[in-house]
Parts: sequence; structure tokens; C-alpha cells
Amino acid sequence: MKKVLVVEDDQFLANAYRIKFEKANLDVKISMDGEEALEVIKTFKPDVILLDLVMPKMDGFAVLEKLKSDISTKDIKVVVASNLGQSEDVARAIKLGASGYVIKSDMSIADILKLVE
Repeated sequence: MKKVLVVEDDQFLANAYRIKFEKANLDVKISMDGEEALEVIKTFKPDVILLDLVMPKMDGFAVLEKLKSDISTKDIKVVVASNLGQSEDVARAIKLGASGYVIKSDMSIADILKLVE
């Protein structure tokens, strides 16, 4: 079973992802901020991380940087899901090692699920 960590501070959206992903037989964990996500990763070891950028405590860029600079987490695929659609944000996330970048408002949860799978 593929393991997915959803890092999203919007409780409603995080729950919607969890329900949709679990229906697709994915093992899902939710983190509400970047610091919590880094703690969860130590024990959960996801295959894919769906990462928001604008969050409390530690933003997605900082999480991405930490993941990609650590030998034990650098190979985890990270798909950024954000409402930041400016080309500089997209370029920065890809440069930091994101496998993909989606604008949340432009895609349905079903489309995001396909990307994660």
C-alpha cells in the first residue's frame, strides 16, 4: 500500500484529501504544519508527500529544503499543492526538489489523487 503524507493546514481540505485518498486504498497521514510533518516522516516514511507552501510554524519551502538535504528523506517524491501560482514560487519549489507543482484552485481532489498515485 502506497503511503502518503498530506501536509495541509486547512482542516477541511486535509480531511477531503484523506477521505479521497483512503477510498483509493492509500495509507494516509495528515500534518497541519511543517514541523509536525518532519516529525511524522521519522516514523511514517511516506512514498509521496503532498505539501502546502503557506503554513504556520514552518512553510513548505523550508520543509522541502530539509527533506531534500537529508540523506534519509531526499528520495521521497514531493508534490507541492499550493494557491501560490506565481512562476517564481513554482520555479523555487522545483529547484528545491519538488517532483510536481499544482495550483489547488485549478485542480479537483480527484486530479490531485491521480498525480499522487
